[in-house]
Amino acid sequence: MNQIKQVANEIHGFVIVDKPTGMTSHDVVHQIRKLANTKKVGHAGTLDPDATGVLVVGLGKATRLLTFIVADNKTYQATIRLGQSRTTDDAQGEIIETKNCEKITEEAIKKELDKFVGDIQQIPSSVSAIKVDGKRAYDLVRQGEKVELAPRAVHISAIDVHEIKKVEDFIDVAITVHCSSGTYIRALARDLGNNLEVGGHLTSLRRTQSGQWSITNSQKLADLKPGNLPIISMAQVATSIFPSVTIGEVEAQDFVHGRSVRIAHTPADILAVIDKTPILIALAHGDGVILKPNVVFANGALGV
Repeated sequence: MNQIKQVANEIHGFVIVDKPTGMTSHDVVHQIRKLANTKKVGHAGTLDPDATGVLVVGLGKATRLLTFIVADNKTYQATIRLGQSRTTDDAQGEIIETKNCEKITEEAIKKELDKFVGDIQQIPSSVSAIKVDGKRAYDLVRQGEKVELAPRAVHISAIDVHEIKKVEDFIDVAITVHCSSGTYIRALARDLGNNLEVGGHLTSLRRTQSGQWSITNSQKLADLKPGNLPIISMAQVATSIFPSVTIGEVEAQDFVHGRSVRIAHTPADILAVIDKTPILIALAHGDGVILKPNVVFANGALGV
């Protein structure tokens, strides 16, 4: 990662933020917009306001790469409270029901958690950002409407149990979840509680990994300074996601004008096309002989 001195409205790259609690992901985007003095900013993978951790933020032309990043696997540290169900499946919701946990054993908890490992069908929380008839599910719930979302296929590769402890009349379960994009940890908390017949909700959530980025190389939002953001280049990110091919200046100009280029390469549906700098010129389809541009990032003689 390079500390790049930026010119206003000319930043194209990524900042990996450790989102603090109490902010929405959109709040983080708004803050980065002000720090970078640019309007084109987006993120990959929403975190709830109470959740913390890795949030990948793209600036400028890098926002066009976010669609490839959002599908990355994730890792979360979470605490599930058994013995109480809530309307939002987390601590912010209203209490629906409280049940006695005296008969729930550690063995039973671990056995039920094991059932979630693998390919599963998960019903997202009703207060998720999923759209129903063009409206966000959480907006419909706040308006008093009942929302029933369809199950979605997700994959949980592992659930590590760190601690199971009694807290007053409840049981708190501290876990790490390694999962596919689109997995709702609140829904996991809800389903674990339902399967144990005592109810459950999420009390804390921290994303510690999003694809190739971990919490150890994420930046505290409060530490970021205007005009000197720790930008990760588009070329670095694109070549870590896709196979790459390096081209010269003449070929780069062809790409800028939407023309295909003849150059030997390993065939792939998507290739990151870079120059010798390296700078990202485009994403292209390659059959081994001809590179056909799909998305061109370069402008004139300049890439990003």
